[in-house]
Amino acid sequence: MNANQHLGFASVPAVNQYLRFAADSGLDCGRALAAAGVDPVILQGGQNQRINGDQFQSLLRDLAQQAQDPLLGLKSGGYVQPGSYSVLGYIVMSCSTLREAVERIIPFEKLVGDMGVTSLTQEGAQTLIRWDCAYPDPDVRPHMIANVLASWVNFARWLANADNAAPLQVLFEHPSPGPEFEPAYQRAFQCEVIFDSPVSGLVVNDRLLDTPLRQPDLLLRQTLESHASAQIKTLDEEDLSLLTRVKNAIRHQLRHGVSRQDMVAERLGVTARTLQRRLSESHSSYQQLLDEVRLEMAQDMLAHSDIPIPDIARQLGFAEVRSFHRSFKSHTGVTPGEFRDNAGAPS
Repeated sequence: MNANQHLGFASVPAVNQYLRFAADSGLDCGRALAAAGVDPVILQGGQNQRINGDQFQSLLRDLAQQAQDPLLGLKSGGYVQPGSYSVLGYIVMSCSTLREAVERIIPFEKLVGDMGVTSLTQEGAQTLIRWDCAYPDPDVRPHMIANVLASWVNFARWLANADNAAPLQVLFEHPSPGPEFEPAYQRAFQCEVIFDSPVSGLVVNDRLLDTPLRQPDLLLRQTLESHASAQIKTLDEEDLSLLTRVKNAIRHQLRHGVSRQDMVAERLGVTARTLQRRLSESHSSYQQLLDEVRLEMAQDMLAHSDIPIPDIARQLGFAEVRSFHRSFKSHTGVTPGEFRDNAGAPS
């Protein structure tokens, strides 16, 4: 009953930024997609298409293994386009200043994916634009952080029509890739680059944030933000609705002593593969939901019935009573019998 950890999702435009770089670098994109279990067809979809974060992390790991280049993240940041950020990219394009553009990241970055979280900290006349990466893989994380920070700077220069615009400092939590690679970072950011920092992000002078952008359009921005807010609400509602419907289907099955993912998918009118993908996009999995429903039903039967524990285990689909005991205790800290005693139900 231990919940699996999931890395959320990544938008297809964000994935395609890496793949454009990989293709131009002679890397085998097909191999990377296969290693991650990503159907190439989904990459041809619109900006609302997503893959799950575990797949994205696997894809980046394979590209990094192929490239053997410490600068992969930094270089791929040069392939940023407005569409790389989904609708967020077009929102910031319509802002009046860099400050407005930066402030749009936080409320709408979910549309790009769950790769990390942005925060802003004001310190005097400087602002720290911090990015906390959600991906734990040590072979992927430094590339992801370098890509995000380089993409920000490159896109900001394009927005402001200022090729030489630069932050005061760029901070990386990971160690230096080596003295021979540090000049590439200096050239890319045109400022001091600090490795082994407590956080990753950009330190920016407020004067730079006041830089006007090339295509301000307040009406368009408001329209795009309204559209983006609706998209986020839809994503949240779809995820909640899906999880609720799957749990209800699992609960129905368990009342008949069975639990099969293909039968749940059929009940919901989708294929098992589609169900698996959609659950991954919702930060969940069939096994996680099955474990949650089993726990809920087990607690209810233990507390409010005199059904023997072996029968409860059998109804919940456990092949052996000891498997049920082990799973229940791992989640609650007590055995089924102890839980029943504490609940005051019949033994």
